Amino acid sequence: MKRILYVSAAVAVSAIAIMAFKPVKDQVNNSAKAQSAVAPLAVKWVIDKVHTNVLFSVSHLVVSDVEGKFKNFDGSLESDKPDFSDANIVFTVDVSSVSTDNEMRDNHLKSDDFFNAAKFPQIRFASTSFQPTGGNKYKLSGNLTIRDVTKPFVFDVTFGGIANAMGGTHSGFKAKATVNRFDYNLKWDKTTEAGGMIVGKDVDITINADFKKS
Repeated sequence: MKRILYVSAAVAVSAIAIMAFKPVKDQVNNSAKAQSAVAPLAVKWVIDKVHTNVLFSVSHLVVSDVEGKFKNFDGSLESDKPDFSDANIVFTVDVSSVSTDNEMRDNHLKSDDFFNAAKFPQIRFASTSFQPTGGNKYKLSGNLTIRDVTKPFVFDVTFGGIANAMGGTHSGFKAKATVNRFDYNLKWDKTTEAGGMIVGKDVDITINADFKKS
């Protein structure tokens, strides 16, 4: 009789333990499912260099503009949201690839009067926010590094849309901004006899970016 009671008690204790453990296990599983539902994997996009360009324009002798570009660059975009509002964007430019279609001028830009490409070979932008402002417009904020200076910087961005073509999915953006080159120690400041600057201080930047889904 005592043996039967002991067995019955053991069975009862086991049943209670199983009942107590099951809600905890279910809670853990439900929590994991909830986290999976709210934290999807970020989609990564990489720059399509063939269909991207980095352009700049600066005044010359006050009365005209000189245009140029950087031939070598790289970039990536990661986002969880379909509207890219949480996008994390990194873009780099190879300073030595600067081109204004004039070798003497390009070498001057690579010198310490401007970029000092030998000592500071890369321009870098890393985003801190990508804020929608209505329609297909965004404000892209981040930190811009030129030479040994890093400062907060903002681009006005137009989103061109998404296309499935040429063997992949592409998203297009046009980013524009104006940078004061003196803020980044591009210090050459010769003037004409009339007092106007030979090279203007404000440089207009345009980046036509094509990102391809990785």
